[in-house]
Amino acid sequence: MKIAVIGTGLIGSQVVRELAAARHDAAGHSRSTGVDLLTGEGLDEALRGAQAVVDVSNSPTFDEASLDFFRTSVGNLLAAAAKAGVGHVVTLSIVGVDQVPELAYYRAKTLQENLVKAGSVPYSIVRATQFMEFIPAVLDATTDGDVVRLPSTPIQPISSAEVAAAVAEVATGAPLRGTRNIAGPEVFPLDELGRITLEATGDGRRVVTDDTAGLFAAAKGDVLTAPEGAHLATTRYRDWLRSR
Repeated sequence: MKIAVIGTGLIGSQVVRELAAARHDAAGHSRSTGVDLLTGEGLDEALRGAQAVVDVSNSPTFDEASLDFFRTSVGNLLAAAAKAGVGHVVTLSIVGVDQVPELAYYRAKTLQENLVKAGSVPYSIVRATQFMEFIPAVLDATTDGDVVRLPSTPIQPISSAEVAAAVAEVATGAPLRGTRNIAGPEVFPLDELGRITLEATGDGRRVVTDDTAGLFAAAKGDVLTAPEGAHLATTRYRDWLRSR
């Protein structure tokens, strides 16, 4: 099966490896390979002969500009996919993304989902919880000196490897014409997750609970954790930290 993967970063590179290991004809595409979602350049060639396309691209910013990014990129991708006769578009999104309208980036990802659903190409949306690999960056974003301020927002981290495996599995199947939610096996308050991370890595910073701090302060309740019926991965966060 020929599958085009748009985006060659953390997830895209692993999706290509997963598909290749299963003996599919998979190739990753990005601006570095001559494919530009915002102009459409290179898309026709990238999708020629593909039965499915996986979109794991991302906006370069997380502000209001991300809305324009997804509006343009999804339009160009769907037009190219329809032209090439692609039968399945797979889009990676975020669990609970439509329940945090205070965040511009989450509104942009919701727009992305809605555009895909309204398009003419059969689709699947894979929503994942927060990647384990991103937790250190979350801590750095609210660090002031030796203090990390974090809200107690419930988080259910999943490894990027398991996200990539789930996306690859969906890409090789029939279009869901719906959404599959995937999540890690454990839920932590984000401030507790920060303390676990700092202790495990020997980091001397300390966590102060602040329910107004950082991006995830806007998420209310447990909207970022797995909804009923979600597929749960098996890698536990402390085991993942030890493996690093």
